[in-house]
Amino acid sequence: MTDIYLCRHGRTQLNVAGLLRGRLDPDLDIVGFAEARDLAAELSQVSPTRVLSSPLVRAVETARPIAEASEVSVEPDDRLLDRDYAAFDGTSAEELLETYGSYDAAPGVEPSAEVAARGVELLTELVAGGDDPVVVVSHDAVIRLVLDTLVPNPARVEHIQPRTGCWTLLRHDDEGWKLIKANSKDDPVETALAR
Repeated sequence: MTDIYLCRHGRTQLNVAGLLRGRLDPDLDIVGFAEARDLAAELSQVSPTRVLSSPLVRAVETARPIAEASEVSVEPDDRLLDRDYAAFDGTSAEELLETYGSYDAAPGVEPSAEVAARGVELLTELVAGGDDPVVVVSHDAVIRLVLDTLVPNPARVEHIQPRTGCWTLLRHDDEGWKLIKANSKDDPVETALAR
């Protein structure tokens, strides 16, 4: 069995403004740093053997205290990068969706299938490597698309939007992938692990 804690990075000012972050590289804001600190305190209870992160600053700043609390190093991995929104980085997601109907229809935006494929590839490697538990710090688009691919039930529309500074517990065992808990801010680690 392998438990993977998929963590969304802490809050940035672009999150507050409702703008697509994509490959832009903002720092965490004061709330984001507090979220990273809280994640570290909570996830240290499960003693992660590895902490992997998107190389973008907001993810690394979130991963660093988690890794330090668990006495491991942050391992950056490009497969955890946020979705590439191309010319739409820094623009309103709402406006993009009003204009094009979906992210996949917008010109130059990285296709959903590619985002999901790179994330699933990494998680599959983690399971094959036998490390457990593992913390992975990434972005909402990556987390949602990976969940849609690996655990399509509940239906994708029922997957909870990952909030900043929260974790989702994804478990792989002999029966395959299972979503154990989404959005840790709604249910602390002790409750999820007791199930």
